[in-house]
Amino acid sequence: MNITPDKTAQKKLHQATAPLRVDHALIAALFFDYESSKSNKKKKEIAVKICTELSVHAQVEEEIFYPAFKRAMRDKLLVSGASVEHATLKELIAQVEGQEPDGEMFDAKIKVLSEYLKYQVKEEQNEMFPKAKARKIDLEEMGVKITQRNETLMSKHAESESLETSNAFGSST
Repeated sequence: MNITPDKTAQKKLHQATAPLRVDHALIAALFFDYESSKSNKKKKEIAVKICTELSVHAQVEEEIFYPAFKRAMRDKLLVSGASVEHATLKELIAQVEGQEPDGEMFDAKIKVLSEYLKYQVKEEQNEMFPKAKARKIDLEEMGVKITQRNETLMSKHAESESLETSNAFGSST
């Protein structure tokens, strides 16, 4: 029995929208985990992951997807609106990063991040992605670039967190 995916399935897997959709689902799951958690220690671990994933996701979209979409669509409003939303997300991330989940205000900031993400995901998946596909943007090539950039940024975050942890415990690197 042949279990290798056909070429159409492989192409879809590498389209720009596929890694972005995976990010959306992963981050949504992290928000669910946060809301389900009772332990402040666990909430902090999840909040760190949320901030990292959102930061990397936003950067990848801003560097690769949005400029290509804007050029192809000649649509300044959708991308400008998404950029404003990203700026707000970054402000909230900055307020959450490095903080202890110590009550209602922290939980409220995570909730607002979650709501912003839901709104942005809906806008991207229902408006931007279909328009990009209809406009014949090379989504396959862009998907490869997005995946590579995502991996690079996540690796940098992991290195940075490792360095911070070793410095916090007095290790020398």
